[in-house]
Amino acid sequence: MSQPALDPQVHQPTPEPRIRRANAGDADAVRALTRAAYAKWVPVIGREPKPMTADYDQAVREHRIDLLFEGDDLVALIEIIDRGDHLLIKNLAVAPDAQRRGHGRRLLAHAEALAAELGRPLLRLYTNPSFAGNVDLYARAGFAVDREEPFLEGTTVYMSKPVPLDRPGLSG
Repeated sequence: MSQPALDPQVHQPTPEPRIRRANAGDADAVRALTRAAYAKWVPVIGREPKPMTADYDQAVREHRIDLLFEGDDLVALIEIIDRGDHLLIKNLAVAPDAQRRGHGRRLLAHAEALAAELGRPLLRLYTNPSFAGNVDLYARAGFAVDREEPFLEGTTVYMSKPVPLDRPGLSG
Protein backbone atom coordinates (compact mmCIF):
# COMPACT_ATOMS: atom_id res chain seq x y z
CA MET A 1 0.00 0.00 0.00
CA SER A 2 1.49 3.35 -1.00
CA GLN A 3 1.68 6.38 1.25
CA PRO A 4 -0.46 9.39 0.29
CA ALA A 5 1.50 12.25 -1.25
CA LEU A 6 1.97 15.29 0.95
CA ASP A 7 -0.19 18.14 -0.22
CA PRO A 8 2.05 21.21 -0.65
CA GLN A 9 -1.00 23.43 -0.10
CA VAL A 10 -1.49 22.14 3.45
CA HIS A 11 -0.32 24.79 5.90
CA GLN A 12 2.82 23.78 7.73
CA PRO A 13 3.10 25.10 11.28
CA THR A 14 5.20 28.23 11.62
CA PRO A 15 8.34 27.55 13.62
CA GLU A 16 8.45 29.09 17.08
CA PRO A 17 10.15 32.49 16.78
CA ARG A 18 13.62 32.65 18.29
CA ILE A 19 15.70 35.60 19.39
CA ARG A 20 19.44 35.96 19.12
CA ARG A 21 21.84 38.83 19.61
CA ALA A 22 23.17 40.50 16.47
CA ASN A 23 26.85 40.50 15.65
CA ALA A 24 28.96 42.57 13.24
CA GLY A 25 28.04 40.27 10.35
CA ASP A 26 24.36 41.16 10.82
CA ALA A 27 24.72 44.92 10.19
CA ASP A 28 23.53 44.73 6.56
CA ALA A 29 20.47 42.64 7.52
CA VAL A 30 19.66 45.05 10.37
CA ARG A 31 19.92 47.99 7.96
CA ALA A 32 17.78 46.29 5.30
CA LEU A 33 15.03 45.25 7.72
CA THR A 34 14.95 48.70 9.34
CA ARG A 35 14.76 50.49 5.99
CA ALA A 36 11.95 48.20 4.83
CA ALA A 37 10.01 48.59 8.09
CA TYR A 38 10.20 52.39 8.13
CA ALA A 39 9.79 53.04 4.36
CA LYS A 40 6.02 53.46 4.68
CA TRP A 41 6.54 56.49 6.92
CA VAL A 42 8.59 58.54 4.42
CA PRO A 43 5.51 59.98 2.66
CA VAL A 44 3.81 60.57 6.03
CA ILE A 45 6.58 62.75 7.51
CA GLY A 46 8.26 63.91 4.28
CA ARG A 47 11.71 62.53 5.08
CA GLU A 48 13.43 59.30 6.04
CA PRO A 49 12.88 58.51 9.72
CA LYS A 50 16.12 58.58 11.73
CA PRO A 51 16.41 54.76 11.98
CA MET A 52 16.63 54.60 8.18
CA THR A 53 19.80 56.71 8.19
CA ALA A 54 21.57 55.16 11.21
CA ASP A 55 25.04 53.62 11.01
CA TYR A 56 24.26 49.98 11.79
CA ASP A 57 27.89 48.89 11.51
CA GLN A 58 28.51 51.12 14.53
CA ALA A 59 25.20 50.33 16.25
CA VAL A 60 25.80 46.57 16.20
CA ARG A 61 29.13 47.19 17.95
CA GLU A 62 27.92 49.75 20.50
CA HIS A 63 24.30 48.79 21.25
CA ARG A 64 22.47 45.58 21.92
CA ILE A 65 20.48 44.56 18.87
CA ASP A 66 18.40 41.42 19.24
CA LEU A 67 17.02 39.72 16.15
CA LEU A 68 13.74 37.80 15.97
CA PHE A 69 13.62 34.92 13.50
CA GLU A 70 10.86 32.68 12.23
CA GLY A 71 12.75 29.71 10.85
CA ASP A 72 15.61 31.24 8.88
CA ASP A 73 13.76 34.50 8.22
CA LEU A 74 14.66 37.67 10.10
CA VAL A 75 11.25 39.21 10.85
CA ALA A 76 11.93 41.83 13.55
CA LEU A 77 14.58 43.47 15.69
CA ILE A 78 14.99 45.62 18.74
CA GLU A 79 17.92 47.95 19.41
CA ILE A 80 18.59 48.67 23.08
CA ILE A 81 21.02 51.03 24.78
CA ASP A 82 21.91 50.50 28.44
CA ARG A 83 21.91 53.95 30.07
CA GLY A 84 22.88 52.59 33.50
CA ASP A 85 19.67 53.56 35.30
CA HIS A 86 17.34 52.43 32.47
CA LEU A 87 17.27 50.72 29.08
CA LEU A 88 16.48 52.86 26.05
CA ILE A 89 14.69 51.17 23.17
CA LYS A 90 16.28 52.99 20.25
CA ASN A 91 14.63 51.03 17.46
CA LEU A 92 11.87 48.46 17.13
CA ALA A 93 11.42 47.30 13.53
CA VAL A 94 9.23 44.57 12.05
CA ALA A 95 9.42 43.43 8.43
CA PRO A 96 6.40 44.73 6.48
CA ASP A 97 5.09 41.24 5.68
CA ALA A 98 5.45 40.18 9.34
CA GLN A 99 3.67 43.14 10.95
CA ARG A 100 0.55 42.76 13.09
CA ARG A 101 1.55 39.25 14.18
CA GLY A 102 2.75 40.05 17.71
CA HIS A 103 6.47 40.39 16.97
CA GLY A 104 6.66 43.95 18.30
CA ARG A 105 4.93 42.94 21.54
CA ARG A 106 7.22 39.91 21.84
CA LEU A 107 10.31 42.10 21.53
CA LEU A 108 8.96 44.65 24.00
CA ALA A 109 8.43 41.82 26.50
CA HIS A 110 11.97 40.62 25.73
CA ALA A 111 13.33 44.12 26.50
CA GLU A 112 11.39 44.20 29.76
CA ALA A 113 12.82 40.82 30.78
CA LEU A 114 16.31 42.01 29.86
CA ALA A 115 15.84 45.17 31.96
CA ALA A 116 14.74 43.06 34.93
CA GLU A 117 17.69 40.72 34.45
CA LEU A 118 20.10 43.69 34.40
CA GLY A 119 18.43 45.40 37.37
CA ARG A 120 17.22 48.37 35.32
CA PRO A 121 13.92 49.59 36.80
CA LEU A 122 12.78 51.51 33.73
CA LEU A 123 12.38 51.15 29.96
CA ARG A 124 12.31 54.29 27.85
CA LEU A 125 11.58 54.88 24.18
CA TYR A 126 10.53 57.62 21.84
CA THR A 127 8.42 57.65 18.72
CA ASN A 128 6.78 59.88 16.18
CA PRO A 129 3.03 60.22 16.82
CA SER A 130 2.51 60.35 13.03
CA PHE A 131 3.47 56.67 12.90
CA ALA A 132 -0.09 55.40 13.19
CA GLY A 133 -0.55 52.94 15.99
CA ASN A 134 2.90 53.21 17.60
CA VAL A 135 1.79 55.22 20.64
CA ASP A 136 -1.20 52.88 21.04
CA LEU A 137 1.00 49.77 20.77
CA TYR A 138 3.36 51.08 23.42
CA ALA A 139 0.49 52.17 25.68
CA ARG A 140 -1.07 48.68 25.43
CA ALA A 141 2.36 47.29 26.43
CA GLY A 142 2.30 49.42 29.61
CA PHE A 143 4.26 52.50 28.48
CA ALA A 144 3.06 55.97 29.51
CA VAL A 145 3.72 59.27 27.76
CA ASP A 146 6.27 61.33 29.68
CA ARG A 147 6.40 64.34 27.38
CA GLU A 148 6.15 65.54 23.79
CA GLU A 149 8.74 67.78 22.14
CA PRO A 150 9.01 69.42 18.73
CA PHE A 151 11.46 67.65 16.40
CA LEU A 152 12.27 68.87 12.89
CA GLU A 153 8.83 69.55 11.36
CA GLY A 154 7.05 67.18 13.74
CA THR A 155 6.86 65.95 17.30
CA THR A 156 8.63 63.29 19.35
CA VAL A 157 6.68 61.43 22.02
CA TYR A 158 8.83 60.19 24.92
CA MET A 159 7.44 57.20 26.81
CA SER A 160 8.54 55.02 29.71
CA LYS A 161 7.53 51.90 31.57
CA PRO A 162 8.53 50.83 35.09
CA VAL A 163 10.07 47.36 35.22
CA PRO A 164 9.38 45.08 38.19
CA LEU A 165 12.75 43.77 39.33
CA ASP A 166 11.42 40.85 41.36
CA ARG A 167 10.73 38.46 38.46
CA PRO A 168 13.08 36.12 36.61
CA GLY A 169 14.55 37.32 33.32
CA LEU A 170 13.45 35.76 30.07
CA SER A 171 15.99 37.16 27.63
CA GLY A 172 17.55 35.05 24.91
